[in-house]
Amino acid sequence: MLSLFLEATAQSQSAVPGKQITLELEAINRSPGKMELVTVEINPGEEKLSPAQSLENNEDWKGEINYTIPRDIQYTSPYWLKEKGTIGKYQVDDLSLVGKPENPPALTAYFNVMINGEVIPFEKPVVYKFNDPVEGEVYQPFQVIPPVSVALVDKVLIFSNEEQKTVPVSILAGQANISGDIKLKASKDWQISPSSVPFNISEKGAGFTVNFTVTPPPGQNESDLIPEVTIEDETFGKEMVNLNYGHIPQQSILLPAKAKLVKLDIKKKGEKIAFIEGAGDVVPQSMEQIGYDVVRLDPAGISSQSLSGFDAVILGIRAYNTVDALKYVQNELFDYVKGGGTVVVQYNTNRGILVNPVAPYNLQISRDRVTEENAEVRFLTPEHPILNVPNKISSEDFKGWVQERGLYFADEWAPEFTPILSINDKNETPKEGALLVAPYGKGYFVYTGLSFFRQFPDGVPGAFRLFANIVSLGK
Repeated sequence: MLSLFLEATAQSQSAVPGKQITLELEAINRSPGKMELVTVEINPGEEKLSPAQSLENNEDWKGEINYTIPRDIQYTSPYWLKEKGTIGKYQVDDLSLVGKPENPPALTAYFNVMINGEVIPFEKPVVYKFNDPVEGEVYQPFQVIPPVSVALVDKVLIFSNEEQKTVPVSILAGQANISGDIKLKASKDWQISPSSVPFNISEKGAGFTVNFTVTPPPGQNESDLIPEVTIEDETFGKEMVNLNYGHIPQQSILLPAKAKLVKLDIKKKGEKIAFIEGAGDVVPQSMEQIGYDVVRLDPAGISSQSLSGFDAVILGIRAYNTVDALKYVQNELFDYVKGGGTVVVQYNTNRGILVNPVAPYNLQISRDRVTEENAEVRFLTPEHPILNVPNKISSEDFKGWVQERGLYFADEWAPEFTPILSINDKNETPKEGALLVAPYGKGYFVYTGLSFFRQFPDGVPGAFRLFANIVSLGK
């Protein structure tokens, strides 16, 4: 029976093109008979060793190769993410890769072993091996990375007025002793200063942060904000995202580094909002970007007194599915509405609802949804304040939505609720439960299945304008 141990390891987990690295090679004969290690090479036709050494049972051989990473080698990143895809489809130029669960190894060692006069080739990926105090001997894929990667800390920057903002940009060195310049690019309507900033990083893996000032144009405007790093005559603009979980090998993903700039033509009423966390969304950060003071509330501590100072209370997505404490304070929320407040409940699934009732009047949540992000949105009550105050909402505000219009709409409600919108996918019946508003006492109760939680991270202007109107109800 043939039994071999073959290994090729790099002394570091990553290297940049053009960098020389030392690769350690090892072969151990685990078979009872004799074999001969003929050659070992790194990638066919490149660096090669010719040990021509016979190995008896349990004998081993070790060697080293000083290998220079080719300058034209591709960086390590999932092959299906290297090019921009389309909706529901990746773009893969090399069709031989399609269907593979991961990339081919960045470097491969080829061991040629002779047994009984027959040369048998073996392929082993070059890996990085280290000893962890807890895990022991750990193997990770060897990666080829760019000399520098860059990332914008904030992926969406919302400007609700003409005030400038400080935009931090982080630079990560893929090699030691690297220097260059960095600048930010946007459409001509946006002002960015300084025009460029020099940097010098002495240690591989070290970071450096540069602050730029961005000033928006007067009117509503959108632009990509793209960092560009210049080192000698080369430019770089990729962000490196590391995925590091115990159950999978570490992976690095290189994505175009950019952020979205959005100057909004937006008005708001009220100043202070309470937010109750659900399953997780970015409503607090988004509302802060348009000028609201947002306070995150622990639902266990909710009382009439604790809610009295807020202009609106917003519940995060699936809060009634995930926050058990809400069933004990639902009446406090209803009393807050009755006293003149506005409560906004974002979508909840219709299974596993912990709170009953979910509204001060009958309201039944269904599985109705509209998955076409460009589906026509029809206004059922165009005169309603939610479509007019303080921002005049039009069909333009529903352009550029991403992934879907919404989900888990209501399909049954009391007459006190007013449906605002009618939407449907192609060949589907109209759905009117995406946005419902009911006066209750002096205030308003709102249920919405519109997917604001997807639009805010993408900086969709109309979503911000409509949500500002929802929060401004009754002000």
